[in-house]
Amino acid sequence: MDRFADAVLTERDREWLARLPERLEPVDGVLAVHGAPGDDLRYLLETVEPAGLREATDEEIVERLGGDAGQFSLYLCGHTHLQHARRLPGGAVVVNPGSVGWPAFADDDPFPHRIEARTPHARYTSIERRGDSWSADEHRLEYDVELAARLAEANSRPDIAQALRTGRV
Repeated sequence: MDRFADAVLTERDREWLARLPERLEPVDGVLAVHGAPGDDLRYLLETVEPAGLREATDEEIVERLGGDAGQFSLYLCGHTHLQHARRLPGGAVVVNPGSVGWPAFADDDPFPHRIEARTPHARYTSIERRGDSWSADEHRLEYDVELAARLAEANSRPDIAQALRTGRV
């Protein structure tokens, strides 16, 4: 995917991307990152082992939050494209909203593994603060999957077309 992006991004696009922050605190008590704080490519809510992917333990998540652990009441992350909300001991909530357009992929770092939503639906999560706590409502939407898959195929990405059609690699 990086080669494809490299071929289509303009210099203006690259400059805009370079200006994006690695972390964002959109409102008081909320931290948003792509992967984990301090590591854009690390999964926050999942752990990769030689046997494959599994849900991270509370201890692993807190360790990955590092110095940010306990500093926020809501942590927003992504990277895996897997929709998941998790309440940590102490009450903080961690949310990965899911993906609106890439429900499955394979990776080999640090070990070969697959990320699969197992459905082609676009996913997003709405978040609401209720008193001192956060609630996360997960949503999924149907869209013209076949049109998106044909576009992937037209760009020489049959693997992405398969992921879009099935939510699997």
